[in-house]
Amino acid sequence: MAELRLSATEATLENQRIGALQVKVALICALVQMCDGYDVGSIGWAVPELTHAWHLAPPLFALAFLFSNIGIMVGALVAGPIGDRIGRKPLLLGSVGLFAVASLLSAISPSLSVLAGLRFFTGVGIAGGFAGSTALTGDYAPKRFRQTLILVTFTGAPLGHFVGGQIVALMLYQGLGWPSIFVLGGLFPLALVPVMALFLPESPRYLAQRARLAPRDRLVLERIGLAADKTDAKALDIARGNPIKMLLSEGYAKQTVLLWIVFFCSLMNLYIFLFWLPVILHLTGMTPAQAVFATSLHGLGGVCVVFYLGFAMDRFGADKALSLHFAIGIIFIALIALVAMPYLALLALCFLTGLTIIGSQTGANAACGALYPARMRTSAIGWALGIGRLGGIAAAPLGGFLLAVGLKPTHVLLSACIFAAIATAATARLAVSSRRVAAPTPG
Repeated sequence: MAELRLSATEATLENQRIGALQVKVALICALVQMCDGYDVGSIGWAVPELTHAWHLAPPLFALAFLFSNIGIMVGALVAGPIGDRIGRKPLLLGSVGLFAVASLLSAISPSLSVLAGLRFFTGVGIAGGFAGSTALTGDYAPKRFRQTLILVTFTGAPLGHFVGGQIVALMLYQGLGWPSIFVLGGLFPLALVPVMALFLPESPRYLAQRARLAPRDRLVLERIGLAADKTDAKALDIARGNPIKMLLSEGYAKQTVLLWIVFFCSLMNLYIFLFWLPVILHLTGMTPAQAVFATSLHGLGGVCVVFYLGFAMDRFGADKALSLHFAIGIIFIALIALVAMPYLALLALCFLTGLTIIGSQTGANAACGALYPARMRTSAIGWALGIGRLGGIAAAPLGGFLLAVGLKPTHVLLSACIFAAIATAATARLAVSSRRVAAPTPG
């Protein structure tokens, strides 16, 4: 791909130091990611009680799973261009606010159809928050540490799933009922909206192009090393055309298609485990409590990937680090699927599959946020997640079909090995360039 000369402003942004400002942005964006992690588990946690409250068979709740994933797909595809055209902060505020309101309304849903419709809107909101937080973290990260910092924020999702699951288990044990799950899922992002409004800055590229700046916005630019009155807005790397068209042009078409393949296969794997691992473990003889505890370790593994994968991606390249990570995951998946083992050994493997399956998806998110220039960064992560969500949509019926045809429960997980192998091959072919295409300097 062509490499264009960086302006002085872009060079400052690409080489900014990590300080309190950058850490603050990363932490707030990680809190947004925690909302996503909680949302993934919330409907599954609610279904056991809802089956009794509404006298419905568990398979009927696939409708709510489906609408949630469709909402995330739609939100991801729409949010990217919005974030690249009008800025990251408005996208984040609107998306998290929508998610919070839809979650709270879910607590008073009178029927499955209403709940499914509200799950669509929670999906739209969380997808916008997911894409916007990734892009904003990337905007406040120097190029050399961008993948690591984005990956750190993405650990908020598995952390939200793990911690949220423990809190929900306690609430249900105390008899609070299924509405409490959605109330908690709405109150947390609702409280996060004023925090973002007050403390989360807009992308420095969008601040630098404004003719008038509030004093606190001017201070943000000064902390990065930019003087607002000396910044050439025409040289900033912001979207001036169709961001979606850019993804398939300017030399990015190959890596875009490969990333879409990776995201599809990776999210297929992730949701095969999220939807079906508890059921599979229960069918093999575990009590429901044992199955839930083992599944929680899967999420915990996704948190621990932060200790090494970001460094490996920055040091050796996303293509090498991620392809190896996906490949190792195949081994752990196959062991669960094919080998009968003691409970403690199975717990360890649940943790390791989370480390590699959730961890690989987290790494892919970080790579996507770092492989594209700022002008298309939100669109890149949004569309990758949107395409990948098709894999998440397919995971639910795939697992159900394989169980229905009489496949041994643990052998259902062998399908995940196939998709992990495809993701391994796609990431190995991913031509990761250390260069970034920046906006050309005028003249």
